[in-house]
Amino acid sequence: VGEQQTEVSIGGRPFRIGREFLQSVAGQDQAARLGRLKRALLVLHSATDATVGIENARAIFEAAKHPKSFVALDGADHLLTDPEQARYAAMIVAAWVQPFLGPAMPIDAVSEGHVRVTSTEAKFVQIVDSSGHSFLADEPLAVGGSDLGPTPYDLLLSALGTCTAMTLRLVAEKEGIPLTGVSVVLNHSRRHADDCAACATGQPQIEVLERVIRLEGDLSEAQRMRMLVIADKCPVHRTLENHPRIETRLL
Repeated sequence: VGEQQTEVSIGGRPFRIGREFLQSVAGQDQAARLGRLKRALLVLHSATDATVGIENARAIFEAAKHPKSFVALDGADHLLTDPEQARYAAMIVAAWVQPFLGPAMPIDAVSEGHVRVTSTEAKFVQIVDSSGHSFLADEPLAVGGSDLGPTPYDLLLSALGTCTAMTLRLVAEKEGIPLTGVSVVLNHSRRHADDCAACATGQPQIEVLERVIRLEGDLSEAQRMRMLVIADKCPVHRTLENHPRIETRLL
């Protein structure tokens, strides 16, 4: 720690602050500044915040002019270290800002049968657009992502799982099979293949997509076996098994 700085703990995390920073903060009239803000203000505070008391949050809220809102978070700490509390706060903020945002920038529509993936400023976060639908893809916090959406392999498994369930329901209805519900659980793994003749060196591995299907309804054993056969005939399953060729070009 340098001569002009000291380390303080805020919300259980260490921060370094200097004398110049403290002097600058002390000379600010934040109440007057909030009164001149001319912007919508959202204040989120938790009664269990051990860093900033309710009196500070109240002072900020009362100093600001409308439009303004105050939301009490139950059980959160100052830095929202609980992932569930952080997600809840993010959903509140996302919903609250909508009336104050300008019209969305128009983007080219994605034609049916096409998917567009666009990167963002975040490390892994991607915007996925597909003919009228838009969502985020990401990686978990453990690998440096923001955990704002499913991973690429989650999306791959989701494609197979949804296609499987849709196909089973469609065929069951057509053939009069009393199927009332389908649940598909999938997993992706890599297994070493010691007998892989195609790999001359290294440790060859085989990609495995494990799919476990739960069928609901009063099905006979023959009907259950029929559903198992149909599962392997869903379009996404057949596409994956056909080893599609991926053709890539640059714009």
